[in-house]
Amino acid sequence: MKQIFVENMLFIERLHRRFLDVIKSELDRIKVDDVNNVQTLILYNINQDRMTISELTNRGYYLGSNVSYNIKKLVENGYLLQEKSPHDKRAVRIRLSDKGLALCQKVDVFLANSVNAFREVGVKEQELADMTKVLRKIERFLSELISDIY
Repeated sequence: MKQIFVENMLFIERLHRRFLDVIKSELDRIKVDDVNNVQTLILYNINQDRMTISELTNRGYYLGSNVSYNIKKLVENGYLLQEKSPHDKRAVRIRLSDKGLALCQKVDVFLANSVNAFREVGVKEQELADMTKVLRKIERFLSELISDIY
């Protein structure tokens, strides 16, 4: 079981890197060169929401050290807008600009097409749903493990 567990954890990491490669390929195909694959996923996860950078990090989407840098670049390149929070003047909320929303729409179309291709290779929706359940159990287990250590 240990060998299978470790193998799966490493496989998940490789899948994530491969997914980033796929996003990069799509950015190249649509000739978007002022945003990278990680920044694109940040935009895609923000989508219609307004949030602080710490909320983005707390949702578990990204490792903390690069989030601020990526947010800064996304603002500089016109994909994100920053607004002072009306309730807490120290907090800055971020949201997608029209340019960011347009890119997210393109990514959404690409992902929808990818899902259709996924079906064609024989992956069923129920199989993905089952896998998601297992991955959530692993995530909970690892979170609890971290809590027990600290």
